[in-house]
Amino acid sequence: MIPPMSAPSHDRFFFRHRRDAGWQLAGRLLSHFGGWDDVLVLGLARGGVPVAFEVAHALHLPLDVIIVRKLGVPGHRELAMGAIASGGVRVLNETVLRHIANADAVVEEVAAGEKRELERREVEYRGDRPPLAVREKVVLVVDDGLATGASMRAAVLALRQREAARVIVAVPVGSSESCARLAATADEVICLYTPTAFGAVGELYEDFSQTSDEEVRTLLAAANSPVR
Repeated sequence: MIPPMSAPSHDRFFFRHRRDAGWQLAGRLLSHFGGWDDVLVLGLARGGVPVAFEVAHALHLPLDVIIVRKLGVPGHRELAMGAIASGGVRVLNETVLRHIANADAVVEEVAAGEKRELERREVEYRGDRPPLAVREKVVLVVDDGLATGASMRAAVLALRQREAARVIVAVPVGSSESCARLAATADEVICLYTPTAFGAVGELYEDFSQTSDEEVRTLLAAANSPVR
């Protein structure tokens, strides 16, 4: 495992924006994965795609998107009770669910809506371009950070289902607890920074504005263009 780095001392922000996070993460990964021909980079939509784009570009690797939808608690959508991913994968957070009345019914209702949005994004981002084949490949799955890790865990399980040879989680920043939990699901977890006092991913970015569908489409098109 690549050990996490100590926090930068010059600023309270670790990253200027997601692409800066991607540059920093790529620099850390270059000596380990640069030049490999059986590795793919997948960015979690939406915020993970700008980070993944820089990693794929620096390492000269193919880029694709993996779509995961958080199952937010009604009325508290930022609190994840689970997540779903392409291929029918569902991950549930039992700690949260035990505090929700009629939890099974709530999960089914929220999951139905998120499944529709997941399917919309599949078409929106790729058009008629099929997903990259991950079977028997090493997959670097990238996000802009790890908070609870529920979305990333769903992504890892989805890639297991698609028979990836190895699934390696690579993120610029995350809580040490989430990284440790994911280590039981992924083959390896590479986290650039694990701050001692971790609140939210966005607190470590100077600019953490929402990534748009258009930006995801543009980056994927650029990555798949014959001229980079």
